Amino acid sequence: MTDNTAQTLEIPGYKTGTWVLDPAHSEVAFSVRHMMISKVRGAFGVKSGTIVAPENPLEVRIEASAETASVDTKDEGRDTHLRSADFFDAETHPTIDFVSQGVRVEDGDFLVDGDLTIRGVTKPVTFEVEFGGFGTDPWGNYKAGATAKTVVNREEFGLVWNAALETGGVLVGKDVTITLDLQGALQA
Repeated sequence: MTDNTAQTLEIPGYKTGTWVLDPAHSEVAFSVRHMMISKVRGAFGVKSGTIVAPENPLEVRIEASAETASVDTKDEGRDTHLRSADFFDAETHPTIDFVSQGVRVEDGDFLVDGDLTIRGVTKPVTFEVEFGGFGTDPWGNYKAGATAKTVVNREEFGLVWNAALETGGVLVGKDVTITLDLQGALQA
C-alpha cells in the first residue's frame, strides 16, 4: 500500500464518508482484439461497490464487484461461451472483484493500485482515473462520477481459450482494455 500520509490532494467538491456505486449508472466495459483485425466490446453489470473516503483523498479505499454471468457483447452465442468454463466459468466464479491497495498521483495522473480477481486468480493492476466531477441530483443525493481504465493480459487470469486462424494469428487477443464508468452516491 502506498504511504500517502505526507501528501494531501485537493479535489474540488470532494466529501468524506462512504460512497456506494449506483449499478444503474455504472458499467464495467471491456474490449479485446478479435481475429487480429477488429475489436469486440462488452460489458458486465456492477454488483456492488463501496468507496470509503477519508480526509485525504490519497487514502481512499475501494472495493467493487461485477457479475460474470451478466456479460453482454450483443451476441448471445458469444456471451454463453464467455460464461462457460472456457472463459469466466460464471457458475464457479460468479464475480470479478477489485480491492484497492493504494492511491497516488504521478505526472498529474490519478492512479489507483489494487488487486483484481478474475476466475479465482488475483493480480495487481493500476487504473488511471479521470474524475467526472461532483453534484447533487434532483432528489438531494450528492453524487460523484469517474472513469477508470487499465489493460490486462487475460491469460494471466486463466482466460487462455483461443483458436488459431487459417490466415495466421489467433481469434482472441491477449490484451484486454477494461474501462469503468462509475457513479456513486454519498451515504447519509
